[in-house]
Amino acid sequence: MSVPPPDCPQDVPQGREASNGKSVNRRQLVNKLNFINFQDETIIAHFRHAKYDSSLGLKIKPLPCAGEQLDCCWVDTAALPQVMRNYQFDHLLIPDGKKPLLARPKLINSSAEGISFLLPLTCREFKLRKIKRHPVAGIRAQFTQNSAPFHGVLMDFTPVALRVEGDQDAPQTFSWINPDIPVDLHLYDGDQLIYSGECSIIRSSTRQSTRTFVLSPVNSSIRRFPPKQYRTRRHQLVPAPNVVFRHPLIASTINLKAVDLSGAGVAVMENEEDSVLMPGMIIPELELALAHGFSIACKAQVLSRNVIDKGDGERDVRCGLTILDMDIHQHVRLLSLLHQAGNSHSYVCNNVDMDALWDFFFETGFIYPEKYAFFQARKEEIKKTYIRLYEETPHIARHFIYQDRGAILGHMAMVRFYENSWLIHHHAARKTVSLKAGLTVLNQITQYVNELHNLYFAHLHYVYCYFRPANKFPNRVFGGFARQLANPRGCSLDEFAYAHYLKKEGEERRGMPGGWELVETNGASDLTELGNFYGYVSGGLMIDAFDLRPETSCLDDLEEEYRRLGFVKKRRFYSLFHEGTLKALAITTITDAGFNMANLTNCATLMVLDETIPRQVVDISLEKLSSQYEGEEMPVLIYPRAYVEQQSIPYEKMYMLWILNLRYLDDFFKYCDDLFGGDEKGARTGDTR
Repeated sequence: MSVPPPDCPQDVPQGREASNGKSVNRRQLVNKLNFINFQDETIIAHFRHAKYDSSLGLKIKPLPCAGEQLDCCWVDTAALPQVMRNYQFDHLLIPDGKKPLLARPKLINSSAEGISFLLPLTCREFKLRKIKRHPVAGIRAQFTQNSAPFHGVLMDFTPVALRVEGDQDAPQTFSWINPDIPVDLHLYDGDQLIYSGECSIIRSSTRQSTRTFVLSPVNSSIRRFPPKQYRTRRHQLVPAPNVVFRHPLIASTINLKAVDLSGAGVAVMENEEDSVLMPGMIIPELELALAHGFSIACKAQVLSRNVIDKGDGERDVRCGLTILDMDIHQHVRLLSLLHQAGNSHSYVCNNVDMDALWDFFFETGFIYPEKYAFFQARKEEIKKTYIRLYEETPHIARHFIYQDRGAILGHMAMVRFYENSWLIHHHAARKTVSLKAGLTVLNQITQYVNELHNLYFAHLHYVYCYFRPANKFPNRVFGGFARQLANPRGCSLDEFAYAHYLKKEGEERRGMPGGWELVETNGASDLTELGNFYGYVSGGLMIDAFDLRPETSCLDDLEEEYRRLGFVKKRRFYSLFHEGTLKALAITTITDAGFNMANLTNCATLMVLDETIPRQVVDISLEKLSSQYEGEEMPVLIYPRAYVEQQSIPYEKMYMLWILNLRYLDDFFKYCDDLFGGDEKGARTGDTR
């Protein structure tokens, strides 16, 4: 026996509810019936018992209708003999969203094949509920309560109520379900989870073998990511983009206007009566349609649903959605648009005049004579590298530019150099033209990180940079924050000595003194010992950020990605032993020439675990490592710096390695706001007056 869906009550509305319904003429009714036939859907024929005052509804399929007569076929004939004997036809209910049509046609005849009616001149439309209920097909449901799982299917849906029908599996019984306690509901489209949330039980049927539950989500909002004080900036674009997606539960295409948009999510407004967005629901494929031919696809999740009373009984619903995943190139397109909307001089990964960029680097003093002397011999190769970085925009690199009337005033860049760590470098500004240019590009990069660091595809857990303490701006911004935070697990500072090892061409390579050997690292114990040493002397983030733990040191996915994009990235480990005891660990990193102007990505790093290592041993070790590098010199970073001074080893510079754990990004924003006051807040909002 078929029963009506919740849109259609089993009994006709009585009194004013029925009499106040809008009148619908026969022509409109026929058009609606033909649309239902076109959609291969059903209507409800209601019958009343001849003796008892009970009713039931049977689903029937309307056939094409041309005028007065409506012919229908039965959907389920199992209970038909009983109905024909004991029940009399009463009325038809034609589902139409929240306002079904109620018609009282004259029964012409009925048989085992179907039923026919003479349609009335008019019928009535009546409002059934505040929110339209949608039938659902193919969505598997599971809910649990006190560790007892129950399985079924989702029958119909609104954002505030879901009807689930399921069976009991022995030894479980429906008596195990306490209607006063919420359940955890999971909805699946095939094997794909599209909703998970806590729901209260509104009501349930009393059948024994199968039972229907009406569930209501407990929360009007969920928290997908840890809360942030400094949220991503929301933009109200003109014209507003359209948010288009196929609803994962009702399989209908939804098209809504974006109220505001950020690099992390979007807000939309719905009419409450037609609302379809439920907090916690995942939308596998959502499209941000910004203009004809310009759209961006992503995977999203509904985070919030807030009802807004407009007065006169009208209410809207504002829903917030967050981006869960998307193609990283498409995300750059989105951020490029949003940064431009916030500040017309701010550009993300834009097309760059390379001659103008090189002129900017030299004019600002970013490439000073000593730096240029180290890479001028390979300048043509470096030019080609930068063309690939800036014109092809590979997803391992980002650049941020402050530009006015075609002139570059500020620049900053970052590259993904470890699995989940990005190097910030190449920060320069024309101070004589715009004092805020350097601050604006710094703000751009921090906003970019704020929008991305919770998303897997960004691989963004740490950001780091090297700076010289004599450089006042980074020492004040980066170094000052680390010192104020005073938590090396949140933000760490480590001192490295920097020098260039001059190769000894034509000389016979020296052997190690007795008891000493430098061999390629083989086994996890050496990296474990390095981690113990670094944790003791620093307690900072380098081991985690630079993939120096045994389980992460052998990751080669990123190296393969560099190769696929036409870039070089190689890393090798070497252990320095004295009589079997680890004394130092060397890391050689090789990249394209000029990938980092200071060659901090194309150098050898020596981590000294024992400060009593003779200087001669270090010199021979560097000689052996230098064979991996082209040119006459090999850049070298040595840690800790105290060892270099103790052994009177000459070095050129001292670099501070600054690493930020992005879980502390709010603290960094707060520090910058306090440090720069109105200037930084103005840059954060795009106000550069």
